[in-house]
Amino acid sequence: MRKAILLTSVALASGVLFTNLFNSMVISDAARSDIPNSIVAAREYFKTVNPGDFFKIFSPLTQVFTLLSLILFWKTGKSVRLFLGIALLCSISGDILAFTYFHPRNDLMYLSQPILDTKTLKTISSEWSSMNWLRSFVLFIGVVFSFLAIDKVYALKQNSEF
Repeated sequence: MRKAILLTSVALASGVLFTNLFNSMVISDAARSDIPNSIVAAREYFKTVNPGDFFKIFSPLTQVFTLLSLILFWKTGKSVRLFLGIALLCSISGDILAFTYFHPRNDLMYLSQPILDTKTLKTISSEWSSMNWLRSFVLFIGVVFSFLAIDKVYALKQNSEF
């Protein structure tokens, strides 16, 4: 059961990472393609559902499963504990960036009334895009450390069988 939780944590973290990359490669580029028209179109599109709806579910789940993994594998070894701790910090950092940096900019682009001027929208959109690549990198580091923890757990298990 412990390993299933650990593997679930890395699967969830990978899903969050790839969804974030999708946002950078597709959603962000589409929103920046023809400002202000593309922003108006995105506002209409996001009235029903938006990427935040995905992250509200899967970011906390990732953190819960990574924290559970950290707790369950705490005594397995110092390196496993360190790797899972770094993975958890990366996941939490991604959400800190979301709440402090991305949400305010999303509100300006997609919710402000009246719609902001074209120059301001272009600036905000460009900044959003650049920072989302940074957030993706932070999430990637978390996934790498989750895999390092899995590798270490299996290496320790293999060594103890001999």
